[in-house]
Amino acid sequence: MAKKEKKEKTEKKFEEALGELEEVVERLESGELSLEESLAAFEQGVRLVKHCNQKLTEVEKRIELLVKDKDGRLQVQPLTEAADEDPEAEGS
Repeated sequence: MAKKEKKEKTEKKFEEALGELEEVVERLESGELSLEESLAAFEQGVRLVKHCNQKLTEVEKRIELLVKDKDGRLQVQPLTEAADEDPEAEGS
């Protein structure tokens, strides 16, 4: 069952993980958890933070790939311009 739980965590959407993290923080801030419960919640929070950071890194890499010019330099441009440009046409 541990493998299934681990697989589900890696497939979790960023928004879901962030929502769970907010719940963990609220529980920790409430001061109503025992020491053991606080430690377990903290560990869960650390896992969620790592998951969110991983997702953000993946998205950042995808964005960088989308906005690099033919020489590999990052170009700042409005989203609509980036979507409208045809990279094949630049070489013509």
